[in-house]
Amino acid sequence: MKNVKKQLNGLIKLIKQTEWIAVVAGLLLAHSTQAGVPLNSLQGNGGVAFNPLAYTSGQNKDTTATNSWDDVLSKPQFGAWYVSLGEVNVDWTAIGASETLFNRLELSYGYEAIAQDGATTIHKKSIGAKLLLISENAGGTSWVPAISVGTLYKSTDFSGAANDSAFDYYAVATKLITQLPRPVLVSGGVLSTKEQVTGVFGFNDKRDVTFFGNIDILPTSNIALGLEYKQGAELDDFKNADYWDAHAAWFANEHLTLAAAYVNTGDETSTSKVGLGNGFTLSAQYAF
Repeated sequence: MKNVKKQLNGLIKLIKQTEWIAVVAGLLLAHSTQAGVPLNSLQGNGGVAFNPLAYTSGQNKDTTATNSWDDVLSKPQFGAWYVSLGEVNVDWTAIGASETLFNRLELSYGYEAIAQDGATTIHKKSIGAKLLLISENAGGTSWVPAISVGTLYKSTDFSGAANDSAFDYYAVATKLITQLPRPVLVSGGVLSTKEQVTGVFGFNDKRDVTFFGNIDILPTSNIALGLEYKQGAELDDFKNADYWDAHAAWFANEHLTLAAAYVNTGDETSTSKVGLGNGFTLSAQYAF
């Protein structure tokens, strides 16, 4: 009987220790999950995978700091992507970096390498600028979205390109809705572009205006689940397929974000629109 009581007491003690460890782990996790959007997109600017968000990058800063430079230059952030499009045997890799000046002007750079079996690797570069016109919840409201305008200068070394460089222009509004049972991020905008497959295959003489949008729900403070859509530009003798993805992001700590997605870039067998099929993407993002 004494042995049984001893074992029960030991078990109770172990349970209490386990509960204490769980509470401490929970507090640490809650304290550390500060990373988040915007990520560095495939083209380097602050957004998700394909689309920009109105938020500027470099938001992961110490709000208690007294250094005046914190209001001039944000902390830098970096992103890396790997996209596998198995139906066309394409491995697409990208790296990007961005900074924000005066909490308003985001500057970014993106580099992409698109490799296909039996073909020469294509290299693409993007230089971006985004200006935050209206901050989220401006004027003490709870409903005003962040609104930004931006541009990307993009170039490619694809040998068959009619034009090897061009500018994109966009306007985007983004809002985190906190009045629902769980926070929901909604974003949408318009893009003026000449891109052929995001500019990988060069740029058209004609320009088209298209729509893009994102929606994400945060079931927990460090997880985001969402959908992303980008309408394909219809240009002279070149029609881009619509792109979309279903993604999940884990804000591992205040600096690191990991993301994965199923991506669809259109029917690769279509004779009316240029698509690259479906596949998956992985990303690692780091904000200082």
